[in-house]
Amino acid sequence: MPPSPPTGRLRLVPQAITDDGDATRFCSSCAFAEACVAVGYGKPELLELHCLVEHVGPFRAGEHVFRTGDPFRAIYAVRFGSVKTRMFDRDGNEQVLGFYLPGEVVGLNAIYPEHFPCDAVALEDTQFCRFSFPAMSALASRQPAVQQHLFRLISKELGAVSLLAGDHSADERMAAFLIDLSSRYAARGLPATRFHLSMSRGDIANYLRLAAETVSRVLGRFRSQGLIALEGRELVLLREDSLRELGASLLPD
Repeated sequence: MPPSPPTGRLRLVPQAITDDGDATRFCSSCAFAEACVAVGYGKPELLELHCLVEHVGPFRAGEHVFRTGDPFRAIYAVRFGSVKTRMFDRDGNEQVLGFYLPGEVVGLNAIYPEHFPCDAVALEDTQFCRFSFPAMSALASRQPAVQQHLFRLISKELGAVSLLAGDHSADERMAAFLIDLSSRYAARGLPATRFHLSMSRGDIANYLRLAAETVSRVLGRFRSQGLIALEGRELVLLREDSLRELGASLLPD
């Protein structure tokens, strides 16, 4: 493995394409696996898509995947690890926009105006599948399953701000946040009730528009109520139904 560059430098290290070792299916963490499986597509049918993939990374915690203003040429699907996106206001205050987990795509909000409107920063060791967007668009025009899934990804990106909408309590926001994470892990076949919080309390607070002290208090209250178990950043959802009910007004039906 090449030595790590100084933190903050952009690094794209192409690597040999590897997968789950299956000759007919894509990697289990592939952002397009769901669409392909749904219509019976595999590697033989979507060999062209597989050829578009370039594995880049790993990026260490704190390293930029892309920066605000960089030209938009590709989208990045998280292969392993996790990422936050952020921007800064005129006063230099950070605003966390979202978190991305394995199998999720980063960079779709740059399709227009053709440059990245935010930073993407690795939260831990993270590797990506990078897709040239012009090539992906051309393939999508020929493969309906890829085109439809791409549209769904864009639609999901636009709807991701629901956790911040309306006048909701800190408990409601945190409960919805934890259930949202659980659902996203489950969608990729990963443990849904026991996972590592790769993001800091400060990042969670920033994203939910709460104070960091409030996030700590809410998590402590959830733990004392028996809703969760928490040791450092290792979290277990003990009463998922109760959390889902608490955050129901912020969650999709």
